[in-house]
Amino acid sequence: MREIKFRAYHTEERDGQEFPRMIDWDEILNNDEEELACYFRNEFSNVSPLMQYTGLKDKNGREIYEGDIILEHNTDTKFVVKYDNRHASYYRLDLGIGDDAGAFMVGDLEIMGNIYENPGLLKTE
Repeated sequence: MREIKFRAYHTEERDGQEFPRMIDWDEILNNDEEELACYFRNEFSNVSPLMQYTGLKDKNGREIYEGDIILEHNTDTKFVVKYDNRHASYYRLDLGIGDDAGAFMVGDLEIMGNIYENPGLLKTE
């Protein structure tokens, strides 16, 4: 069974912590009950939608989340990890090929960044 966890990109400075930054699952869970509910309802204007862990890891052992920008070394293809509600599965949205989308398999994948912290990676040459 895959582990269920989330992360969010937070842009508001608070409690002397550096922002913007990615907030991981443990930090989300350690917030008070009201704030935790706000994360799940996405009521913060300064927080990205929650990104769910896919249950997969890249070639370096890093957890792959929705919104991650992945480089597939076998084909030199960059793609964004998306979730498909219709099929209850994750898929790849290829960059530089148009709207082509399809399933992805674990293999020679490497996380390059994510759509919030590294939007420049979405640009195609």
